[in-house]
Amino acid sequence: MRKLYAISGVTGMTGNELVRQILVNGSKDHILGFDNFYASSIETVSDHIHDERFEFFEYDLNNKEQMQDFENRIKAVVSVYDEVIYINCAAVVHTEHFYHVYETFATNVEGMNDFLQQAVRVGAHKYINCSTSEVYSMNSWNENGGVKENDYLTMSTAEHSQRTSYAAGKLITEFFIKDAVNEGKIKGCSIRFANVYSKDERYPKHIIPFIINSLRDNGKVVLLENSKKNKRTFLNNYDSCSAVLALGSSDSALDGTIYNVATDEEISIIELVNLCAAKMGVENPVIEFSGYRESDPERRLLSTEKIRTRTSWKPLVNLDKGLDECIKNYLKR
Repeated sequence: MRKLYAISGVTGMTGNELVRQILVNGSKDHILGFDNFYASSIETVSDHIHDERFEFFEYDLNNKEQMQDFENRIKAVVSVYDEVIYINCAAVVHTEHFYHVYETFATNVEGMNDFLQQAVRVGAHKYINCSTSEVYSMNSWNENGGVKENDYLTMSTAEHSQRTSYAAGKLITEFFIKDAVNEGKIKGCSIRFANVYSKDERYPKHIIPFIINSLRDNGKVVLLENSKKNKRTFLNNYDSCSAVLALGSSDSALDGTIYNVATDEEISIIELVNLCAAKMGVENPVIEFSGYRESDPERRLLSTEKIRTRTSWKPLVNLDKGLDECIKNYLKR
């Protein structure tokens, strides 16, 4: 079976690794992908940019003319492939934008729906919607451990934190894909990722590159007051992308529902600092605390029972290995 993938945000943290995994081992599959470099660079796909199986366009998801051209290109070749799969990776996800409603709405909500409607018009078979575990907001764990996809949500309100606007926008997109599947227009699902990290991450304010860069430059790390209690699990982007492809290959799993994708390796932020320091040879790292983030859950622990039951997916890159890769790459820069 020969597949055609249409990927938005293809040079971002999820998109660029998808390119790598799709085109591995002489695959005959083809990718049409685009990005506007809002939070990425063409360098992330430099190893495949000249591959004839990968066509890249510097397009913006919110540009109607560019999206019409992209749709026309898909229509021109759709009959050649056995299966057409749309994957929406485009999103305004950086923490600096969580508190700015209009910076996230156009891309995360309207853009996602426009891309979904395009997939329906061209006759695509499947649509994978990349959502976020931020949707769980203040209900990010339970007494049994990991929160499940069908647990009721307890979200912060506008009175508590504008940050919730990001999660609320992503939650709406999950209803879009659910509706499209229920109406028989396409197969698909949404994925709620845990904290995803990558050795190629460009923004040092994400917690893992921030810690590594701070230790390298200053021998100390300044954390939010929340970090005195906070615990998280961290998902390597190799595993997040392999989950996307595992779901895309399972017709029965594409029932319009939601899948958690995460690991079980919970670690406190302070423990994370000490672990990075030990790997970097920084003795007795100084940890200071400044600032506070409203409505920040103390834990975010997701149950992955559903995706493990319905597909063969499981995480392969543990935190120890993933941090080694990050430290090697960040220090090399």
